[in-house]
Amino acid sequence: MSLFLGPMRQHIPGKKELTEKSELLHLMPKKEVYIPLVAGRTLDFDILVEEGDTVSVGTKLAETKSGFYVPIYSSVSGTYKGIVKRMHNSLRPQNHMVIECDFKQTKVQSFTPLDWQSATREECVDFVKNAGIVGLGGAGFPTYVKYMKPDGVDYVLINAVECEPYITADYQSVMDDAQDLVTGAKIMKKMAEAKTVYICIKESHPDLIEKVKSALNDAAGVEVRPVPDVYPMGWERVLVREVLHKEYGGLPAEAGAIIGNASSAIAIAKAFEKGEAITQKNLTVSGECVKDPHNVCVPVGMPVSEIIEACGGYTQDTVRLISGGPMMGKTIVNDMFVVDRAMNALTVLPAANDDAIACLRCGKCSDHCPSGLQPVRITAALKANDVDEMSKRGVMSCIECGMCTYICPSHIDVTENVRKAKRIVMLKKK
Repeated sequence: MSLFLGPMRQHIPGKKELTEKSELLHLMPKKEVYIPLVAGRTLDFDILVEEGDTVSVGTKLAETKSGFYVPIYSSVSGTYKGIVKRMHNSLRPQNHMVIECDFKQTKVQSFTPLDWQSATREECVDFVKNAGIVGLGGAGFPTYVKYMKPDGVDYVLINAVECEPYITADYQSVMDDAQDLVTGAKIMKKMAEAKTVYICIKESHPDLIEKVKSALNDAAGVEVRPVPDVYPMGWERVLVREVLHKEYGGLPAEAGAIIGNASSAIAIAKAFEKGEAITQKNLTVSGECVKDPHNVCVPVGMPVSEIIEACGGYTQDTVRLISGGPMMGKTIVNDMFVVDRAMNALTVLPAANDDAIACLRCGKCSDHCPSGLQPVRITAALKANDVDEMSKRGVMSCIECGMCTYICPSHIDVTENVRKAKRIVMLKKK
């Protein structure tokens, strides 16, 4: 495929050294957490506690009323104070449950652990559903859905690649919990009824590769698979292309694979073995405009402003604060949002300079697009307001990886143009 379309990937300076070897900081909010009532596109929840109730770390607070079932658990102990609307990293105001901390961090077991080795496949999938395990690499998609009907699935690929610049949160999590990663891999293998699980790690991380190999202890059907240090190697389509040498149309299952995040695998192991829900989140706080870059472990719902303050604050008056990494993350105008379960990074960079020039028609954006799109033609259709042409050019297949913007010699924000075109096509469909 790359013979006709170009490399479709690029080595990008990682800048991982800012946080890769730093000590993990465990932080607590000053007063309150604000737990988002958001589960993918679902915003409709049953609230299971009343104002004034005392809650513990692990208390079930709410569950979805529609769409895929997702429960939400308290990340701190304290008093439930009600619901407020505040900015969310989806760039929209959303409802948040307010818990006033008592700073005791009293814990309860969220659910009874399950012996995954003696349980049936269906029991394991149902357990993951009720434990509220979601994709922790950024998407937040309910994990159990992928395993409901694993017909024709031969492989599980665990994404420990972390290909975006600056981000080292998964690296930290796997180094600290390699044995849980392997246990999670075994559970995912059982749920998928797969032949092999590949734990995918960049070749440039030999220390991490050895750490996980040592934890495998000859685990049947679980292997470490080194992959090239290129972007966007962590995207599921590129990962399947690299590891299995297959292409697919809609979902990885068409290529016989299920893709899972490394942190999600660790969370699965802790749920089965300890009855722990997702209440804490490891994320990377990095970039040239934060004083003391670190990986941090924080309760879900902790205000971003307090995390930045704990990392020394900003180094400039005007910065670009990104929820996520610099390639696929979203720039947010202030730091009044909070940490959600799927968030993996806060990247703080200098304010962007608008130094774009006219398109050179060089074709680099098309050559490097991992989806095989032609962003320059989509941009032309956007300027002409030709919705049919945008759709014809496959705009809805764009994953907004940012590669076209990164590679553009004219410094055009190509990704933003394609993003606008996607919104226009979606509005027309509605």
